[in-house]
Amino acid sequence: MTEIPRTHPRYLSLTMRERLVEGVRLGVTAMQGLIAHGRGEAFDYILGEKTRDFALKAERAAVAMMLLAKHPVISVNGNAAVLVPEDIARLSKVVGAKVEVNVFHYSPERVEKIKNYLEKFGMEVLTACDAVLEGLESARRIVDSRGIYVADVVLVPLEDGDRCEILKKHGKKVIAIDLNPLSRTSRMADITVVDNIVRALPNMVRMAEEMKEWDRERLEKIVERYDNSEVLAEAVREIKEHLEKVADEF
Repeated sequence: MTEIPRTHPRYLSLTMRERLVEGVRLGVTAMQGLIAHGRGEAFDYILGEKTRDFALKAERAAVAMMLLAKHPVISVNGNAAVLVPEDIARLSKVVGAKVEVNVFHYSPERVEKIKNYLEKFGMEVLTACDAVLEGLESARRIVDSRGIYVADVVLVPLEDGDRCEILKKHGKKVIAIDLNPLSRTSRMADITVVDNIVRALPNMVRMAEEMKEWDRERLEKIVERYDNSEVLAEAVREIKEHLEKVADEF
């Protein structure tokens, strides 16, 4: 990968891009994933590239929901695999979630490459691809019978509109991490974390390490009081306010 000087003002952004490009070279990330990342990066710009209070609220509710779940699953695509593999491993361990590879641009070879890449970070990865989510036509319908197929809560890092709807129709709770509060995924999910995945996952790990000791009643209250529509509206307001602030600086 290209060596980026730590003094570069866009260091974090550029290192994320380099990881994704390396992921393409390894056959883990799809070329189309670079386009998706660019769209997300644009929304991160207008959020001020920091975790906002509404995102922390969603992250806390997401952790509570996963800790309460009987069969939580973290669904991983190529972008998530190369951007936050260590945090996926840590979160899955703390909340007791299974990790499953599920991709739109599917081939058995690519799924195997993602699995092998993730396993380097010390986690067990499901890739049986022996079940189908009825009602979905894309390759995301291909799931593992021990994972997403029987999950009650699914964490979907990064935009996934078509499957989000079907997962809910199958009676599952969906937690999305999506920088675009206007997307179909964001509006359909039960909990939407409008934050960059490289900030959201570490935040969720820290929260989970604290919250795993809480009783069910305390966790249930967090989930019950959470309002996703309110959080998304807050995200849009924050974007508007941030843009107005930037405009005033010109």
